[in-house]
Amino acid sequence: MKKRSDRGRGINPEKSPGRIRIIGGQWRSRQLPVPDRPGLRPTPDRLREALFNWLQDCIQGARCLDLFAGSGALGFEAASRGAAGVVLVERDPALVHTLEEQVSVLQAAQMQVRCSDALRWLNQPQDPFDIIFLDPPFGTDLLPQCLDLIASNAMLRTGGRVYVETSLNDVPPETDQWMQIKQTRAGQVRAVLLQMPEGV
Repeated sequence: MKKRSDRGRGINPEKSPGRIRIIGGQWRSRQLPVPDRPGLRPTPDRLREALFNWLQDCIQGARCLDLFAGSGALGFEAASRGAAGVVLVERDPALVHTLEEQVSVLQAAQMQVRCSDALRWLNQPQDPFDIIFLDPPFGTDLLPQCLDLIASNAMLRTGGRVYVETSLNDVPPETDQWMQIKQTRAGQVRAVLLQMPEGV
């Protein structure tokens, strides 16, 4: 579930914003509910806008994974902008229920919701993805574990991208196996776009 702590920009990490707005695409300006769950921290608008500017040339028709889906902000944004398939993985049953309701309301046939622990899900056979969104709880060691599993289990297609969101207080992800192609920040949140070099 996202997130445990430290949202930044002066916002209490224990308070969810109530609703989030889809920024672009077919559902532009659509409001999505955000349940009041401890530590839930949707990706800020500024970072989502930067991220999808980075992905504008590859999001159309892409197969995407939002691994720590939480509010589903990244997954719904991807689907709104033309992703052909989006898998939302979330372990909190209450959040899963809300995600399923929103998929139904939007009649988003290209979206699937899965209730599962992220590491367990990555260890199951999956078709590879074009884009993976990784926004795990801050202050944990989940990010390096996820990146290792994505690489070792061939979860990403050649030329695919991995978006990583961390706290500035967390150690940046190791990039020996990954090529960093974009980076930005908003308050106390760091956003990085990674790509695995060909032949790795």
